[in-house]
Amino acid sequence: MAIEVGSKVQGKVTGITNFGAFVELPDNSTGLVHISEVADNYVKDINDHLKVGEMVEVKVMNVEADGKIGLSIRKAKPQVERPERPERPQRPRGNNNRGGGRGNHTPPAENFEQKMARFLKDSEDRLTTLKRATESKRGGRGAKRG
Repeated sequence: MAIEVGSKVQGKVTGITNFGAFVELPDNSTGLVHISEVADNYVKDINDHLKVGEMVEVKVMNVEADGKIGLSIRKAKPQVERPERPERPQRPRGNNNRGGGRGNHTPPAENFEQKMARFLKDSEDRLTTLKRATESKRGGRGAKRG
């Protein structure tokens, strides 16, 4: 019986590493279940989920040309239907009213030149503040050493 991608098979855990578990399949081939494919939640220690010798159901995810077989335990489990969350109504983006109680004041739309001028001014202010902070740490206005 050849292993086919997408098929679910029973296998026996033959080895556990820090990155996953090796599972022996019915045709005596071995595949790897990566640690991210062991459970739906975060797996810090794979030994909390699997033991050597344990029989597990796995889904064949891929079979590479060099014979490596990728397996998944979490995708072999039947998918539980999750109730869909009702979509929340979208709020308009500009009126989130987090301005510290200033009401719904929205600034008038700026054109490109106004935005660029504001950006350059802010940038220059930040550079000036940064220069002052570094010069004070160096001990003065960068006097030449000599």
